[in-house]
Amino acid sequence: MKQPNLTRRALHALLLAAGFAAAPAFAQSDAFPVRPIRVLIGFTAGGSTDVPFRVLAENASKILGQPVIIENKPGAGGVLPAQTMQATAPDGYTLAQVPLPVFRLPYTTKLNWDPANDLSYVIGLAGYSFGLVVPADSPIKSMREYLAYAKANPGRLSYGTPGALTTLHLTMEAIAIQAGVEFNHVPYKGNSESLQAVLGGHVMSVADTPGWGPYVDQGKLRLLSTWGEQRSKKYPNAPTLKESGIDMVQASPFGLVLPKGANPKVVAILHDAFKKAMEMPNYQESLAKFDMETFYMDSASYKQYAVRTMKTEKAVIDKLGLGTAGAAK
Repeated sequence: MKQPNLTRRALHALLLAAGFAAAPAFAQSDAFPVRPIRVLIGFTAGGSTDVPFRVLAENASKILGQPVIIENKPGAGGVLPAQTMQATAPDGYTLAQVPLPVFRLPYTTKLNWDPANDLSYVIGLAGYSFGLVVPADSPIKSMREYLAYAKANPGRLSYGTPGALTTLHLTMEAIAIQAGVEFNHVPYKGNSESLQAVLGGHVMSVADTPGWGPYVDQGKLRLLSTWGEQRSKKYPNAPTLKESGIDMVQASPFGLVLPKGANPKVVAILHDAFKKAMEMPNYQESLAKFDMETFYMDSASYKQYAVRTMKTEKAVIDKLGLGTAGAAK
């Protein structure tokens, strides 16, 4: 007669165990993340942005326990991912890279959203390396000689960039204003075109990210200056702009954002995961291949940077007279 009673007790215990086991499972289903995460970047595959991002994504996948997938959305100076955020659910499953041109967008085109306030800032990651090169047989051998030539030949010293209103274009024009000279800007569709142009003698110089590196290493191009706060680790013989008499630093930092209205807890989870991912040696090594360095900002600092940069970008564009009539203020 005791057997049924024991069976009922055993069954009751099993049901209790199942109930308690189900609770964590249910809670886990509401956790973040529970499915793959997309990261949209504004540049083509295989470049100085894409390659380190793929390493970062692999690292973050291991930390978050879900795949982190890179999607390339090149064009328009790298601003397409940030624009995509305006029509994306703020659930944390789609992030966007934000490069510097996003912060000048309201002053160069009509825009119905505000980059400083209509994005949720997650983390600042890294900055680009920039430099100015001339052909190896150019008579110009230093940044000071470059500026001296421009002063003696107003409007004749040509330079190529990946496009008008890019960070490289605006920085070169800001250099010209500070030095009291006039350059001749020649925009191209990308650095492959601009580098072939300078190698072929179609322009006298090129300002760009280190796509020029192999040609400098081969002795085909001469690096006149790099634009960071400190000298490049890869090209320590090239002086900075500051060392060349131009009081300017340009690292063009970038990071990751979510759409406006993202859950702060989700922002924190993603920030912590990507911070760990960017601290891993393989990410540091991938940046070093392109002469780039980390430029970490936490979520609050990144938002403050966005607000501050919006103001400085407007000031530069207004001073250069390059704003678009009718652009959002």
